[in-house]
Amino acid sequence: MTSPIDDLIAAGARVAAAGISPGSSGNVSILADDLVYMTGTGTDLGRLSEDDIAVVTREGTFVRGAKPSKELALHLAFYEKNVGHTAVVHLHSPFAVAASCLEPWSETSAIPPLTPYFVMRVGQSPLVPFRVPGDPDLAAQLLALPHAFHGALLANHGQIVSATTLDAAIEAAIELEEACRITLLTDGKPRRLLPAEDVAALAARWGTPWAESAALVR
Repeated sequence: MTSPIDDLIAAGARVAAAGISPGSSGNVSILADDLVYMTGTGTDLGRLSEDDIAVVTREGTFVRGAKPSKELALHLAFYEKNVGHTAVVHLHSPFAVAASCLEPWSETSAIPPLTPYFVMRVGQSPLVPFRVPGDPDLAAQLLALPHAFHGALLANHGQIVSATTLDAAIEAAIELEEACRITLLTDGKPRRLLPAEDVAALAARWGTPWAESAALVR
């Protein structure tokens, strides 16, 4: 059985290999034994070592290791919002950043349901209002959104997802990046969305959030 630190190192390598963690951007965390293990500030996810991992309490109190990422409050907010989730992935992946600079598709999802995989693996992903990276108010803005979500775009910034396992969180991050790419490729063109009844059925079957009231904004 691997340790949370080993799992984070492997996760960082996987995210970097997928090409969705440019430079030293992005951070990943795991909740285990009531402690949060998180990649440290300024670390390259593809070249992590044990010295690059910070350990804090769920309240954000430093326990040991590296200096936590400035986005610690954002991760803690996601654990608070999605009780039972044990992993958070935040990335500045290119297509997610680009999509986060557009006006959102609806109040409940920044991007539309164009593929079943987005609905199955992520679900509705709202746009969180812009705050300077590291601003604790970014976490407050995330928690202020009233509806359920496992993924979100941070305005003019990037993406964040949570899941019940680290593998599932990485899969969701990869899928959200792909959904953003498809959204950008089809932006400004006549688009055929998934039928509403199929979206609802997929979300119910896979346990992802999708509001019936999600309506086209643009």
